[in-house]
Amino acid sequence: MLHHDLKNGINVRREYDKSLPKICAKGSELNQVWTNLIDNAIDALAEKAKAGKGEIVIRTARDDGFALIDIVDNGPGIPPEVRGRIFDPFFTTKEVGEGTGLGLDTVYRIVRQHHGDVRVDSRPGETRFQVRLPISRANLA
Repeated sequence: MLHHDLKNGINVRREYDKSLPKICAKGSELNQVWTNLIDNAIDALAEKAKAGKGEIVIRTARDDGFALIDIVDNGPGIPPEVRGRIFDPFFTTKEVGEGTGLGLDTVYRIVRQHHGDVRVDSRPGETRFQVRLPISRANLA
């Protein structure tokens, strides 16, 4: 779905742990999580993409009973003064008309409904969103 945005100047590197078992999850909801996180990474890489130097790394691993999914970009980073608000509904750093401020709120809510957590670590040159989802069967009512 986002392939058209990734053609120009952004390299996507995939590092999947093929030994991870399947998890009990609502796939269509998790697709919203990945779409929002990757779309934000693409937006963050606008300047680097122009120079052909944008990169997104999607990595999976096992972490203490959880599936760990990292989505990392090499963009400018999230300013420290707004980092604490990025999961708030309607908060956006995008220009008026470019963002609703609901993408990361949606990510947060869906991951929590799956009994997981989402974290962000950001500095210039590396923003990392980590999603942790339980490997064991979760109650997804």
